[in-house]
Amino acid sequence: MTNIAKIHHQLGLLDGTRKPRPEANGFVPFFSTSHGDAYLGDSLEVMKTIPSSSVNLVITSPPYALHFKKAYGNVAKSEYVEWFLPFAEQIRRILTDDGSFVLNIGGSYNPGSPTRSLYHFKLLIELVDTVGFFLAQECFWYNPAKMPVPAEWVTVRRVRIKDSVEYVWWLSKSQHPKANNRAVLKSYSADMHRLNGRGVRATVRPSGHNIKSSFANLESGGSIPPNLIEEMPTDLLRFGNNAANDTYTVRCKESGMTVHPARFPAALPEFFVKLLTEIDDLVLDPFAGSNTTGSVAERLERRWISIDNIREYLEASKFRFE
Repeated sequence: MTNIAKIHHQLGLLDGTRKPRPEANGFVPFFSTSHGDAYLGDSLEVMKTIPSSSVNLVITSPPYALHFKKAYGNVAKSEYVEWFLPFAEQIRRILTDDGSFVLNIGGSYNPGSPTRSLYHFKLLIELVDTVGFFLAQECFWYNPAKMPVPAEWVTVRRVRIKDSVEYVWWLSKSQHPKANNRAVLKSYSADMHRLNGRGVRATVRPSGHNIKSSFANLESGGSIPPNLIEEMPTDLLRFGNNAANDTYTVRCKESGMTVHPARFPAALPEFFVKLLTEIDDLVLDPFAGSNTTGSVAERLERRWISIDNIREYLEASKFRFE
């Protein structure tokens, strides 16, 4: 039985004709598309029913350990690592040997103090030392939509500057996860085109790096992106998460439904889905929220499973597939 057939059988998802099957193991899809299934429920319990080594990529942004409670639920910093580790253990189990786990997590300040919490770093150490993940690479998401908070330190007392990046940790089950940076090449800059036009003189930089005459050869198809993930002037997709006129937001407002307050920008999961998977691979988001990951996977012809425990968010996420 193929991996997808095992998942269909064990989770009770869909048969080969993509029609709903009878309830199995207590889980049936909340809704389904041609490539994936969204589940309403406890993601830890749903993941326990997924066969081992069957998912190629898990990409998610769980509720952060923030100072103030949010409508979508978040855990106190003192409890966060202990809370998250059971999810991480299931994620590692269900990943293929060359699979990846991409975790977006934000930092926060300590209560009543202009000092930063270390909760997310403590989590990273536990994910590697206790759960057994490898840290493939630290990445950073430049989010231009972030507010200048905490207001007391940033806009009132003016003793701190505005945060503009969030951590994105690319973790892997093995030391050699599947990845291809050719799938996420960026357009060359005008400076690179000018450099290519006049040619590069072979030299050795003071740092010791050997610059060859082929350095400015543009035949490779594009520029390798940095680990600071940000939009470029030529990008069609934007990396802010405050869109007010996209289809999802407009349809939520028209229908009187709550817009998820912490949405992924589509460009963020798209970057990693392209980098780390191929067509027909399986992508999972266990904290799906408005299901940006599922809609991106659908468009890129990847199979997907999304899970969230708030019905209204999943109901509104259907708008992403209109």
